[in-house]
Amino acid sequence: MKGNLLVIAAPSGAGKTSLVRELLRADTKLRVSISHTTRLPRPGEVNGQDYHFTDVVHFQAMLHEAAFFESALVHGNYYGTSRARVMAELEAENDVILEIDWQGARQIRAVFPQVRSIFILPPSKETLLTRLRNRGQDSEAVIAKRVANAREEMSHCDEFDYIVVNDRFDQALLELNTIIQACRLSSAIQQQRHADLLGKLLG
Repeated sequence: MKGNLLVIAAPSGAGKTSLVRELLRADTKLRVSISHTTRLPRPGEVNGQDYHFTDVVHFQAMLHEAAFFESALVHGNYYGTSRARVMAELEAENDVILEIDWQGARQIRAVFPQVRSIFILPPSKETLLTRLRNRGQDSEAVIAKRVANAREEMSHCDEFDYIVVNDRFDQALLELNTIIQACRLSSAIQQQRHADLLGKLLG
């Protein structure tokens, strides 16, 4: 592929969404894959912009058609990444970010071994809990469930190529940018992008 496929995963409350939003704002060659999901929209979310919201019947029909690069059941809802949309962006020399969990990352590695994966950790359990409460969107019961699920998710961070601790937002953003730039300078990508130059230099 002419672009990089990047998986960014994190437990709820680690700050992944805010970091990815800032990455996209500052980098015109970055794209984020908009997942399909069966969960209900949260306040302020827009269909086709935050997620492609759909029902279980339609989602399962897409699964049957092998339309997803990866799919997972998370917190009782289905999520999936459109295969066609991702491949089109990579062919256009854009780098694509997949915001998925460790289960989805495993699926991607199985079919796309050149993917690079990043896991974002919170600086502490206390910070994670505070961030979840400050959202003001979930009940204490839901928050407790998310904290419990976060432990399970974080136990898989060793499966990822890079780990970023989001203690200070600006520092975490710098580290993510550094990883992305390093991926763009990889030998495999550079050889494809500069095939004509290499031909002239070696001819």
